[in-house]
Amino acid sequence: MAKRSAPEVNAGSMADIAFLLLIFFLVTTTIETDSGISRKLPPELDENQPPPPVIKMRNLFTVVVNSNNDLLVEDELMDLKDLRAAAVEFLDNGAEDCSYCQGAKAENSSTNPTKAIISLVNNRGTSYKRYIAVQNELVAAYNQLRDRESMSRYGETFISMENRFNDARTTQAVKDKLKPKLEIIKELYPEKLSEAEPK
Repeated sequence: MAKRSAPEVNAGSMADIAFLLLIFFLVTTTIETDSGISRKLPPELDENQPPPPVIKMRNLFTVVVNSNNDLLVEDELMDLKDLRAAAVEFLDNGAEDCSYCQGAKAENSSTNPTKAIISLVNNRGTSYKRYIAVQNELVAAYNQLRDRESMSRYGETFISMENRFNDARTTQAVKDKLKPKLEIIKELYPEKLSEAEPK
């Protein structure tokens, strides 16, 4: 009786199939990217550059987060939920030349939103979660004021105009109309958030 040889499986196309599956998954998978925190860094110091202007202490709103994650605003202990309102009150005080400000015009608070600076100081022991939460509240204070002024002037919030401007589907003609409006609101309430330790 003659011995029969076992039939061979043709595996030549397996590599092609694996390669096609790999290509399929690479093309169809979306990879999320972290956008991070949007901050504009100061330019490098130049020897010929004039010294920075002197900041009046009343235009400086100091926020300190210590190693125990305690929040100290103007040397007073504060809950995180109250930070946004305190920042809005400081930024919108408008003691000098601010026709659009709705603040109390207090003597010990900022003179104008364009001169107001929020100084954020973090300790090395501050948790990342607390740091981000404080950042969010401070940025939300600026956005709240920008939204209010944008609604007053243009009937649309600053955030919605900014979202439309950044949307890839928005036409260039619409972007050209939105850009000057956004710049005006940013000039009225410039985001001056410093993380340098005040002197």
